This record gives sequence, C-alpha cells and structure tokens, in this order.
Amino acid sequence: MKQVYVLHHFLLTAIGSLLFLLTSTEVSWAQASHEAVLFKNVSIFDGKNNTVLVQQHVVIKGNKIEVISAVPLEETSTTLVIDGTGKTLMPGLIDVHVHMVFGALTMGDMMAPDVKPEALFGKVFIQSEKMLMQGFTSVRDVGGPVFDLKKAIDDGNAKGPRIWPSGAMISQTAGHGDLRTPQERSRRFFGPISRAENFGATFIADGRDEVLTAVRENLRFGASQIKLMAGGGTSSAYDPVDVTQYTFDEMRAAVESAEDWGTYVTVHAYTPRAIQRAIKAGVKCIEHGQLLDKETLRLIKKNKVWLSTQYLVEDTPDMDPLRREKRKPVIEGQQALWPMAKKMKVNLAWGTDFLFEPWLNEERNNYLLKLKKWFTPYEILKMATYDNAQLLALSGKRSPYTGEIGIVKQGAMADLILVDGNPIENIDLIAQPNENFWVIMKDGQIAKNKFVEK
Repeated sequence: MKQVYVLHHFLLTAIGSLLFLLTSTEVSWAQASHEAVLFKNVSIFDGKNNTVLVQQHVVIKGNKIEVISAVPLEETSTTLVIDGTGKTLMPGLIDVHVHMVFGALTMGDMMAPDVKPEALFGKVFIQSEKMLMQGFTSVRDVGGPVFDLKKAIDDGNAKGPRIWPSGAMISQTAGHGDLRTPQERSRRFFGPISRAENFGATFIADGRDEVLTAVRENLRFGASQIKLMAGGGTSSAYDPVDVTQYTFDEMRAAVESAEDWGTYVTVHAYTPRAIQRAIKAGVKCIEHGQLLDKETLRLIKKNKVWLSTQYLVEDTPDMDPLRREKRKPVIEGQQALWPMAKKMKVNLAWGTDFLFEPWLNEERNNYLLKLKKWFTPYEILKMATYDNAQLLALSGKRSPYTGEIGIVKQGAMADLILVDGNPIENIDLIAQPNENFWVIMKDGQIAKNKFVEK
C-alpha cells in the first residue's frame, strides 16, 4: 500500500509540470558537420545471422546504412572516418519492457516533502540518456506518462532511445493497474477519477464500453500498442498473483479497438488461465508469463503470440516486503520458463521491467548476461536486437518511426554500436558499455565516440 501512496504523491507533485520541463530544458544533440560516416575495417554481427563478417566497410548517410562492402571505400573530406580494426559493428540493443518515468525514480525521491518536480524529472532525463549510453537505441514503454518525454527525445530536446509508447496502463477495478489510495473510491459510485488516472499513469476501466474508451484515449495520444492488465501482479496492493483479470468480452473489446487502428494488445499476466483467456481474445503479446505451463506455451506457439519476459531477481535493497513475498512463485517459475520457451521455439522477446529502483538501470546490460545459463551469446544478442525489433514491428503503421531496426544491412536504420572485440565470442563485453562500446549511433547521429574522447 505504501507504494500505491508514493505513486500518487509523485504524480500529484510532478507530472503536472512535465510538459513545462520538457519544453523549457535546454538539451540538444551535437550536430555533425560531416555528410557521411565511414566505419572501415570492422567485423559485423548483423543481429540475425550466427556469423561475423570480417574486414567490412560501412557507410552511413543521413539516418540509414547506405553501403556495406568488403572492398575499401573512398574517403572524402566530408566523411567522418572511424577505423574499427579489432572491433565489431552490431545493431543497437532493444529493451521491450521498460517504464521510462517510473524506472528512473526511487520511493525516497518521490516521498521527500521538499522535493521539486524539476529535480525529479532531471533524474528521468539522466536515466534516459544513460540508457542510450548503455547501447539501448530503442525501447518499448509498457505503462506510464511517457508521451512528453518521447516527444522531447524525438525533437532533440533530450537524449534517449526511440520509444514505442503504450501510454496509461488499462486495468479493471482491483486489477494490477488500480493504483488508488485507500481513500480514493470508485468514480462510478462516487464521482471523481483517481489522481493516477488524471495524470496519465493508468485507466481503471470496467465493462466493454469503458475499455473501448480507454484504448481509444491512448491511441489518441499516440500509443503504438495497448497495455492491458490480464492478471495479478507483485507490485500492486489489491490483487493476488493468481487472479484472472478482465472478462473475455472486455479483453476482446480492447483487441478489436487496437486492431481497428492497425496495432495490437499486450497483456500483463503470469498464470495459464489468464494467458489462455487473453490469447483466445486475440492478444498478440504476453508480458511476463513466469507461471506458464506447456499446454499454454503450445497455445502461444500455435497462435504466433509473442512472449515478452524478463529475468527477475528475488530481492533488491528497497523492495517492499509484500512485493517480495508475492514475487516468490514468479522467481521459481522463471527457472522453468526460459528453457521451456526456448525448447518449444515460441516467439521470445526480452526486457527488464525495472520499477522504482533506478540503481538497477546500471545493471541493464548485465541482466542480459543472466540468460547465459540457457542461451548462447548469439541467441542472447539476437533476442536483444533482431528478435525484439520484430516485436516492435507489430505496431505496424502505429509505429512512431519508419525504417527497419535491429539489423545491420543496407537500407536499415543506422542504430549501431561499435564494440571493442567480438561479442559473439565474448558476450561479457556488453556488460561494460563504458569501456567496450566505442561508438553508439542512433538514427545516424553519433551519441558517443570514444575515439574523440581519447
């Protein structure tokens, strides 16, 4: 319950000033004077294939990869030349389960009586830039007031990854996204909406009509996909993990509304019952799923549904005791889920899902390495680049960005990392981005160039 109150306190004091902060903060990208970038003498991991091409030369013009050649290319006075000898060019990393705002702040940050909104969102900006400096050039935000942050990044007023936003989480009353304090009563019976809803964190929607309205509101603001709560959660106060949320008709309403806009619904759910209902309703992606069984995984595979899951840890320094207790079966279940999902060859995606513990953001790259017990370095890197990009592509025309990402090939978007060494041979390289990521490029612009820093 403490977490619920903290969230409301934060929303009440901070989000109302978000637009002002984003439009008034002076942050800008350094614009390059060159017409093209040439990476010469690089090895290439393209994100898709289990091979590394050696002695390649890659030209970037604008925001796309224009040429990939085994033959040395002309160097002109307007070309920035980067000699990548001994280094590997690979796609930018992708995290498909983030909360850009709520993952940047601690409970202490939000509870401090003298906290200023500028200080809070200064931390959001810092974490956004750090994420890019870790090599994450694209993310999918699956819940929270993120639209203005995304706009600031896209407009060049803040630094960070491309964001595929879901907008406010959609939840039934007493669902995983019901973030009301005990004093806030149902608007259906008592009138005013909750503060969390008012500030764009969540919609509490019951019945087909309300679900349709909530979905359409998010689409109106630019959601690239819809996030629905279909089962209990570990970080919410009212719902046990085992409960199933939303009736078939309510979930079907969300799916129909999203499909009318050419996009899809993803659901928060752990249990077979909740997930089976969601799949039958037409949902295209499951978030979490650590309590899945083989029967439900077969249904996932048969319907070509994506399983977007994470590697969760049992405890962190500031974890609420209630959350820790609720998390135990989920932690136990994930040990079986990852290898079972791999063996059954479901569409598997990876994300982090950090909430209210910003120090975990420093471990984002290292969390990929936790998959080493089940996956090869190639499989891990493919999941965090090419595979995750295929999940983002499900947004279709609702995608906020055009062009192909997650792959190094001619015509693809220039979201790239130049790694010191070969991450296919030594996956541990990606856990130290400060030392090993010499160049980070997003949308054809260089966000980090360690050659210049030396």
